[in-house]
Amino acid sequence: MSPHAVGRRRVNRSVAAGLPLAVLAALAVAGSASAAGSPAQPQVTRTAALGDVPLGAFSNSLLPGTVDDDRGVDLGGIGSDIYPAGRKDEFWTVTDRGPNGQIKVDGKKRRTFPVPGFDPAIVKIRVTGDSVEVIDAIPITASSGKPVTGLSNQAGRDEAPYSYDALTPLTFNPNGVDTEGIVRAADGTFWLVDEYGPSLIHVSARGKVLTRYVPKGLNLTGADYPVVEALPSVLLHRKINRGFEGLALLPCGDLVMALQSPLSLPDGAAGDASRTTRLVRFSLKKRAVTAEYAYRFDPVNVVDPSEDDTSELKISSVVAVGGDRLLVEERTDKAARLHLVKLSRHADILGGPWDDDTTSPSLEQLDDPAAADVPVLGKHLVVDLGTVAGVPGKIEGVARVDHDTLALVNDNDFGMTDGSGAFDAQGRLVDSGIETTVTYVRLPHGI
Repeated sequence: MSPHAVGRRRVNRSVAAGLPLAVLAALAVAGSASAAGSPAQPQVTRTAALGDVPLGAFSNSLLPGTVDDDRGVDLGGIGSDIYPAGRKDEFWTVTDRGPNGQIKVDGKKRRTFPVPGFDPAIVKIRVTGDSVEVIDAIPITASSGKPVTGLSNQAGRDEAPYSYDALTPLTFNPNGVDTEGIVRAADGTFWLVDEYGPSLIHVSARGKVLTRYVPKGLNLTGADYPVVEALPSVLLHRKINRGFEGLALLPCGDLVMALQSPLSLPDGAAGDASRTTRLVRFSLKKRAVTAEYAYRFDPVNVVDPSEDDTSELKISSVVAVGGDRLLVEERTDKAARLHLVKLSRHADILGGPWDDDTTSPSLEQLDDPAAADVPVLGKHLVVDLGTVAGVPGKIEGVARVDHDTLALVNDNDFGMTDGSGAFDAQGRLVDSGIETTVTYVRLPHGI
């Protein structure tokens, strides 16, 4: 069965006296321009939603027999990232590791994988009217052609995987990936980033993993594809489930990867309290990391006035906008802001003391990195998406459509929620009702 042949549902959703005539004329012209469609503020111009596509039918159409019971879950999670596909209103997206949640058992949270056979996929979509259509899908596979799955890699480093009800342990899988960012290279291959390693993954045009680049010292063994330790070892301190999330392809051909959250360095408490995360530059020519940058979040209540927990700050998307410039998305689950950043060679911290995990205080512990002579990247606010009516929560993918317009995609978590109430007594999903949507936002001043 073709993944896009599965049925889908359309989802409905006084001027002061005495001003000079010249000034009045200028105001009239400005008013006419605004009325003609040049908004003074960013605004949503279009929203489209993905209808119901049963996850089992989707997965088995790509790799027959991978999913025996989808527990009523529909295709979702494709909002992990979005990248222009070359034709108007068409984009490449990528799923994350699949449906997952958390349930407390004996006071401790367990990570659940309700559809453990699900295989992460690259999904090509087309926005038509108010609908999002799946027009192609590529399963991510190991060298043997078998699915990589989205299961955790390593005991003691990653969360132990459990069944949908958190009662039955599942097996760790060194092939498993939690894919989050995607770009497509000129040769038709894909580059993805992953949260487990964290890692950078090179994938063929048909989805086979060619190489997975991981931090030095990870010691990931048993994978059915080449694993190369090429990333700084300090990245081993990534927070659980907060590895690489954003990925951008610069015009020069270099990749830039963004850590979703500050490193847990020297420990989790330091990482949770920190507002300093890192961007890593990778040369496709050298197949090596060539630069690393310190990136400073705004205070959490600036990004999201309803939030006071600094650990909720995340980078979910980075977008190349010419030269060495990026749009960087800072977000919580309810709000997001996009900043313009220039990657300066003077801001490179690669190989210095901040890559040494014995340095004390660590980069993450510095209240004011700039005061400690750390070259933090400068940034300029482009748009506060939290103030734009019609933008959904949990935006994880951003694509530049043209000079004035962005396409945003949200992660709906496959309709999953945490807790024992995520499934009914028959083990079927109690859907959250959150849809995957593509939202176009026009910026009055462009990028």
